[in-house]
Amino acid sequence: MNELLISAETILDGLSEGVYVCDRNRRIVFWSKSSERITGWSSEDVIGRACHEDILCHEDKDGHRLCGKEYCPLHRSMITGVTTTTPIIVFAQAKDGRRIPMQVTTAPLYDKTGEVVGGIETFRDVSPMLVDLERAKRIQTQSLEHELPEDPRMRFATFYMAHDIVGGDYYAVKALNADRYAFLLADMEGHGVAAALYTMHLGMLWQRHYALLENPAEFAATINKELVRVFGDINTFAAATCGVIDARNASLCFAGAGGPPPLIVDAGGNFKKLPSSGLPFGFTDDIPEAAAYQAQTVPLAAGDAILMFSDGAFEIHNAAELILGVDGFINILKDLNYPREPLNMAALEEALLKFSNDIRLQDDITIIEARYLP
Repeated sequence: MNELLISAETILDGLSEGVYVCDRNRRIVFWSKSSERITGWSSEDVIGRACHEDILCHEDKDGHRLCGKEYCPLHRSMITGVTTTTPIIVFAQAKDGRRIPMQVTTAPLYDKTGEVVGGIETFRDVSPMLVDLERAKRIQTQSLEHELPEDPRMRFATFYMAHDIVGGDYYAVKALNADRYAFLLADMEGHGVAAALYTMHLGMLWQRHYALLENPAEFAATINKELVRVFGDINTFAAATCGVIDARNASLCFAGAGGPPPLIVDAGGNFKKLPSSGLPFGFTDDIPEAAAYQAQTVPLAAGDAILMFSDGAFEIHNAAELILGVDGFINILKDLNYPREPLNMAALEEALLKFSNDIRLQDDITIIEARYLP
């Protein structure tokens, strides 16, 4: 029997997903039949042109252009040697100008000596799936929308970047009275749709119990019990920090629940990590409340900034598998001239991506900033 020989090009053309291959200079050298079908761009339109030219014009879920070297997933695969393990949702431009939501995976291509000689990207149209995700995003966005308190003694700011269309972080700030301001920052284990659903439940618990933050330890114990009941035997949890800022008495009272330590940054740019302990919410309620959560109070000085953040801001590895850590995160903030300059999330995201050895940041990032300005 004659052996059937099938070329790699024939195999790639037979896939339902779009496939294209670039050389090291990001010039397109192969464009599959499904790529033509999905985008309308023919092989004659694109072969020999750089993928960052005015062809697909990739954007991320937030509308940021991805064709620059730091943000292009295919380019980062080639320079880092990392293959995407989960698809990235991006938006690409069809030949007729439509924006197509795509799930994209990228990988470097090697020659026989092990040198990277190019990259391959596969993609598929996820327009039907995106409809449901966008609906979920609108619901989640509404649950995160809070009017920040206005007080000449305090200035609040919140920053949120979801890893996916929907995210797994929850945050809130609310006035308890004319002088005291309650806050919560919680990071559900994982990210995506399941984590997003739990954040919506956290939002309901916040609305029901935020007044308990007069005593942060009591609030933490109550939220923990509620989530243990909701999670049941599901092995998940929420790492959190909660507390209250007193503008009259110039103090911060907070309780940790497995979240990163809050930072106090004085007007001179000195950073202080506040010790934080306590079990994550929903982990277990099989220990005494007094042992699980303890509130601590620290004084505030004029010009102090309080920073609370989720672990997506610092649990980032570089090419040597070294983790950035809280100290590395602090160093990046110093490089950005914080707190003398306002916190710039676009610059922070770029700095974190430069440090990482990955295609994109691998978790949601949330930051709550409160400045004491008596």
